[in-house]
Amino acid sequence: MNRRSIVAFAAASAATCALLACTPLRVVTHSVSASETAVPAGAYTLDAHHWSVVFDVDHLHYTRFVMRFDRASATLDWRANGLDDAAVHVSIDAASLDTNVPVLDRMVTGSQMLDAAQHPQIRFASTRFVRGADVNGKPAGKLTGNLTIRGVTQPVTLDVVFNGYAPNPLTKQPTIGFSAHGAFSRAKFGLSTWYPAVGDDVDVRIEAEFEQQAQAAQPAEPASQ
Repeated sequence: MNRRSIVAFAAASAATCALLACTPLRVVTHSVSASETAVPAGAYTLDAHHWSVVFDVDHLHYTRFVMRFDRASATLDWRANGLDDAAVHVSIDAASLDTNVPVLDRMVTGSQMLDAAQHPQIRFASTRFVRGADVNGKPAGKLTGNLTIRGVTQPVTLDVVFNGYAPNPLTKQPTIGFSAHGAFSRAKFGLSTWYPAVGDDVDVRIEAEFEQQAQAAQPAEPASQ
């Protein structure tokens, strides 16, 4: 090992040690449980900083062109029977579409496609979950719900994996993680513009963390006289 390599290795080691010294042990050793019964029942909300909705469509048969949304909110009602009875409602800001090409962003969110000015929200409301085989030891199944785009509502089914539950080591709040993917025809929502240059089938990939908010403290009862 030459002097430059030794210096680089020493710097990297020092940085790692500094990072570990500043990182709580509970973060370094954090793990989650794939047991649904461990999850406290109640209302959960989407973690604003740990989610993604990414989708892609065929572009002139060259590639699958990838896009994403930058703003969304969601609620999850987790009940005693876990995934079987859980209900999720999602609202996506249609104007937050991000293609990494500003001109294309304006075209897709404009009146020819999403028409975000007239239909600002894309919504999904779950209606049914059908359990399937576990994926890498994690509970999984098919989640069907009603997807509304540009005022048109159609059923869509997603393959969902429950990644696990644990109190978040930083916020201490009960937190659940999911992965999901699916596909649908954009023409069924009246979005046939630019076909066949732009493909009809839309593939969607979702990653989401939901956090149960701390319960507000109940006001103390006045002392009896």
